[in-house]
Amino acid sequence: MILVAARAAPRCATDRPGTGRLDGRPVSFRYTSPPMAQLSPGTEQGYSPPTVRQFSVFLDNKVGKLLELLQMCEQNGLQIAAFSVLDSSDHAVVRMIFTNADAARHTLRKQQYTFSESDLLVVEMVPGQTVATVCLHLLAAELNIRFSYPLLTQRDGAPAVALAVDDNTLAGQILLRKRFTLLGEEDLG
Repeated sequence: MILVAARAAPRCATDRPGTGRLDGRPVSFRYTSPPMAQLSPGTEQGYSPPTVRQFSVFLDNKVGKLLELLQMCEQNGLQIAAFSVLDSSDHAVVRMIFTNADAARHTLRKQQYTFSESDLLVVEMVPGQTVATVCLHLLAAELNIRFSYPLLTQRDGAPAVALAVDDNTLAGQILLRKRFTLLGEEDLG
């Protein structure tokens, strides 16, 4: 777990000061929520940022199991947009993002894999934007990043990173206000 904020406070509070580091230098910041009149009508209620579906596939930690999973994906026409492997002594969890979540879900069930699903934000990194600035903006809102990993695919040559955060809606609002581009499943393939 990556701790982005050290203390918990109401997420709706305004004018919260904080400090952090960017490029090795200490910085201070203030996250100020805009007045309600400045928010677009759909922002506060019913806003849902674009997300992608992550599949956490559970495997025995044995030689060749990852290869079997990846070959099964290829043989069934599943395009992997991102993956990350977490292992322990007896099992492994392969976090995977596919370009077609419905097809992936169907195939994983058909092949009798054990898996869970969750929604993640995918942030495109265009020139001038860094993962450090993403962290800084989320820190200002006291949001934690539980885990993160890069995508294999790129849209228009720009790298992207998948983020699991405490609150997708709030994080999505913040990152959009800071001019970051959030990608959905339709942007991956």
